[in-house]
Amino acid sequence: MAAPFPSPTATWHNTTYPALSPTRPELSAKGKTVLITGGGTGIGAETARYFAAAGASRIALLGRREKPLLDTKFSIQREHPSVDVFVAPTDVTNKSQVDKAFDLFLKNGQKLHVLITAAATLGPKDSVEWVDGPAFLGGVQRNLEGALYAAQAFLRHAARDAVVVEVNSNAAHINYSPLYPSYSVAKLAVVRMWDSVAFANPNISVFHVQPGVVDTDMNKEVGGVKATGVEDHVSLPASFALWLASPEARFLKGKYLWANWDIDELKARKDELQASRHLNIDLVGWPFGETGWKGTWNE
Repeated sequence: MAAPFPSPTATWHNTTYPALSPTRPELSAKGKTVLITGGGTGIGAETARYFAAAGASRIALLGRREKPLLDTKFSIQREHPSVDVFVAPTDVTNKSQVDKAFDLFLKNGQKLHVLITAAATLGPKDSVEWVDGPAFLGGVQRNLEGALYAAQAFLRHAARDAVVVEVNSNAAHINYSPLYPSYSVAKLAVVRMWDSVAFANPNISVFHVQPGVVDTDMNKEVGGVKATGVEDHVSLPASFALWLASPEARFLKGKYLWANWDIDELKARKDELQASRHLNIDLVGWPFGETGWKGTWNE
């Protein structure tokens, strides 16, 4: 289909496609342990189904409400009875709850191979001029708390070559409306927080993903599908996350990616993308031709 947004790939997708199939051997999750925040509904729940179909051995679903978590667990186990699905009602802004959920799932020294962070909160719907200050800051804080506490728990349990797929929002880099500054600030801050994790832990692969315009409960709050005139199927970000967790996508670690972009076209540009800052959230033009430059810091 024709791309409704600017795109680095000529092909634009609004649903999953064969290159993202969990039946592809290259995307196998066999033996992998996966934890998903926001795992009870929407993108998180569908992502869990794709990892189960790809052979993940254990999947943890974290979310605020127990019933959706259990519903997702049972739907997965009906289709994939060999997959061990763990659920933990968890408020990701509560550090003790996050720590407890990770520790229960990964007891006896087990390691986490894949973390999918799909939990977020919208915050107040108002412009900078009129927004209530504590509400604005509270929205930023809740999103950052959820990311920070998940990152800290993840780092205690992560396998050496673990993968993080951080489900973000194009609000981090596009101004759609003056009504969502709290959310936009929060999503950009979350990108930088996970970039700090990747910088300190170069063996870990972190990916930032704009999941598409999926008609989730939070998307409905902002009128995303109606406002943009675009709708993407939930299978697209779910299968895209599965691909990112595979070795085939490792050349894109650290990048900010839209799930709509065609992976075969991205793979065709592997050497170029891996060697450049293209698709990173950066100062445009940096480092101004000095491709070998690295920052130093003496404590």
